[in-house]
Amino acid sequence: MPVATKKPENMDFESALAELENLVNQLEEGDLSLEQSLKSFERGVQLVRAGQHRLTQAEQQVHILLQQDEEQLTPFASSQEER
Repeated sequence: MPVATKKPENMDFESALAELENLVNQLEEGDLSLEQSLKSFERGVQLVRAGQHRLTQAEQQVHILLQQDEEQLTPFASSQEER
């Protein structure tokens, strides 16, 4: 019975990256059949796309948080400026 694999979009970033590294190592060893290599490559592409999507989401979230901080925060005078 084949091992069920999670869809890349349902995996956390670190798990997807670990699986991708494992696939790359297997492909570099060259011990896989052509069919296995193609399946591994396809899985790797899916993992890369999902990882890129997660990174883009994180970047957008950071950008939004920084924009909110700029709007809400006001500069304060340091102790030297108060003298």
